[in-house]
Amino acid sequence: MFNPENGFTSDVIKSPDRFVGRTNLVMSCLRVLNSEHSLIVIYGKRGVGKSSLLRQIQQIATGDFTLPKKMSLQYLISEKQRKYLTVYYQCDSLIDGCDELLLRLVNDQDGEDGLLRLVPDDGKELVEFSRAKSVNAGADLKIVKWGTQGVETSRYARTVPGDVVQTFRNFLNSIITHQLNKYGKDGILILIDEFDVIKNKHGIGSLIKSLTSDKIKFAICGIADDVSSLVEDHHSVERLLEEGSMPVLQMPHSECLQILNRAEELFDNEIKFVGEAKEKISQLSSGYPYLVQLFGKACIHELNKYGKSEVDEFVLNAVLNAIKKGEAFPSLETKYQRAIGNSEQRQLLLHLLSEEEDNREQQDLEMGLVYLKNVRKEAVGLEIENMDQIIPRLVDKKYGPVLSKIRKGVYEFVDPVFRIYVNLREL
Repeated sequence: MFNPENGFTSDVIKSPDRFVGRTNLVMSCLRVLNSEHSLIVIYGKRGVGKSSLLRQIQQIATGDFTLPKKMSLQYLISEKQRKYLTVYYQCDSLIDGCDELLLRLVNDQDGEDGLLRLVPDDGKELVEFSRAKSVNAGADLKIVKWGTQGVETSRYARTVPGDVVQTFRNFLNSIITHQLNKYGKDGILILIDEFDVIKNKHGIGSLIKSLTSDKIKFAICGIADDVSSLVEDHHSVERLLEEGSMPVLQMPHSECLQILNRAEELFDNEIKFVGEAKEKISQLSSGYPYLVQLFGKACIHELNKYGKSEVDEFVLNAVLNAIKKGEAFPSLETKYQRAIGNSEQRQLLLHLLSEEEDNREQQDLEMGLVYLKNVRKEAVGLEIENMDQIIPRLVDKKYGPVLSKIRKGVYEFVDPVFRIYVNLREL
């Protein structure tokens, strides 16, 4: 029995040993990390590996050059390559805006990624002690002090009640003053993932610009088609983006194959992807590494059923049959069922939209868009009634959303991986 997680994962890839491809982006990372004044912005569609790239940037920033060396990029590593203390935070949709984001950052107690772990004991002026309590916007911000009696909190004199921005600045300054030399680092890198889910991004760009210096650098990552749709006040940070704008596109076919090749190595070559199976998995994944990982895991499950050690066309066809029946990818199947509900017509329309070819004259500019005018005739032939009344359900956040409206009559699949899944799923 093989453990699928040994070679494949649907989670963010943190280990450089598992990470493959994206050589040009890693080259850009090395350059921008060595720049004193810059902002890193990683953006792209769902499933292309943005968060995994962000985690690799974090590794490189700390001085772990395993990945660039594996890619034979040693020549880009400067003798005076800048190294950073890093803070990583993953946003959620409950963050309303800039103040809420900063409040989360200054109270994050994560032992590996949190800001508080870096705020030094040296230089603190402790004015009052209390047992740990929940922190809200109206309370004094707390800072954790780890002691033998458990976790206690103390109000920090440099905390400014009611002013989270100044408190954040003070925390960063205290790290710069007391920690950089201590750990032999050149600056602080603050990585913010899932940036797109923040409801109101107004003012965040201006704050990043005001804080960015030779000691403080930001990296933000999120779903977007361009920088302007990720950073609301992007004009304020344009100069910082001369080197750090990193669009993450779909992987080329050769890099998708590398994921499978690397998985074989992680399985100590006890498993092989043979024949046309490897090529077909790469083709079906359409450049989305997340989908390659899902296919890989599903294939290992099938191997375990049959006691085989080679993923061939027989094994892959078994996986494809399971996908058709909704039995292979539980998370995508759940999304599928939520979208169609109990409506056969909604199910028909969803499949029809997923198969709609992109407008060829605008393919380079508008990949992934679906045009209702292109499917209306076929919808009538399939006896789909009131198509315009079905579409709003597919746009409703309560049921996905599956689609987002671009303009009148033009929609985009929110998750392109889901669009591929619908194409593979049988009616």
